[in-house]
Amino acid sequence: MSTGSDQEGELLARVFLSRVLEPGDEVAGRWLRELGAMEVEGRLRDGGPQLVGITDKRWAGLLDRAREAEPERDLAAAREAGMRFVVPGAGDWPGQLDDLGDARPVGLWVRGRPSLRMWALRSVAVVGARACTGYGAHMAATLGAGLAEHGWVVVSGGAYGVDGAAHRGALGAGGATVAVLACGVDRCYPRGHTELITRIAEQGLVIGELPPGGHPTPSRFIVRNRVIAALTRGTVVVEAAHRSGSLATARAAQRLGRHTMGVPGPATSALSAGVHELLRSDAVLVSDAAEVVELVGDMGELAPERCGPVLPRDLLDPGARRVLAALPGRGAAPPREIARGAQTTQDDAIAKLYELRSLGYVERHGDGWKLTRQAMISVREGRSRC
Repeated sequence: MSTGSDQEGELLARVFLSRVLEPGDEVAGRWLRELGAMEVEGRLRDGGPQLVGITDKRWAGLLDRAREAEPERDLAAAREAGMRFVVPGAGDWPGQLDDLGDARPVGLWVRGRPSLRMWALRSVAVVGARACTGYGAHMAATLGAGLAEHGWVVVSGGAYGVDGAAHRGALGAGGATVAVLACGVDRCYPRGHTELITRIAEQGLVIGELPPGGHPTPSRFIVRNRVIAALTRGTVVVEAAHRSGSLATARAAQRLGRHTMGVPGPATSALSAGVHELLRSDAVLVSDAAEVVELVGDMGELAPERCGPVLPRDLLDPGARRVLAALPGRGAAPPREIARGAQTTQDDAIAKLYELRSLGYVERHGDGWKLTRQAMISVREGRSRC
């Protein structure tokens, strides 16, 4: 049974390692699994013996970082900024992150009051292009709001474009949202989203792997995406070019066995080309929040059946519809010809024609019958069925 001092030692060791190790380092993850955080911290602090799986040059780099690490200072800075550090095995740790294996975060810095573990249980990632189109921003915001209204937490990366639109959609609907950053969560990056990220921290959660003051790099954005994928039940990509980083989130979700979804765009749009390629493989096409929830939700959370508008002619009995369909588009036809087209008797066709006349669909011209203008418009529009 672990004591309070053991737990405190584990916490400080992992705070130390969050300053020394890069997020997603699977070699370091193996050290943690085989030796434990406190042993790894001790070797890095003391300068040896060297841990296996890395070069002398990289070991020297880690030792140089270790000399600058002060976990007590990081924890004090975090407390002042309203942050906390959550480690694997703690009560607030989302167990689904353990699916990352040796790429599991050393720990997560969290800014915001809600329980990360509880929020992550019913969450969906919405990601996509930073330089998105108006269509992409609209779809992301609509999905964010719709998921929030269905009681789901919207997770994204806090970036410009689709990410920001998804966060705003959820917040605008009075819902819950989580921003996973590739920098210290005491910082707002991008700076243009300072107000948005501050609002997320007040109403939701801002999380990340880097300690206070940590700055983003291109590689950190990529490895951050695995956390978004693992944390959630599924990932929706709204717009993404062929080289979009959001596709890395989708691929990580696929590797982890999570649901992967895509919102289609115009076939001519380069910003939807990556989504379309995703849809050609294993992703599921979705167009609104209800379809997302049907996929990631519990049994019985079904999207409504899609139906077109019900036209007056849809309410006719089948025999009357067949007679109506048998009338020519132009001019009149005798009852015998209409009966033949409707595959019925002449007497039955005449009876149906008088019914249709009372409803305004047909009119008699001498010995023949023809469609009224109302019926001709109905024929041109076609019949919309479920």
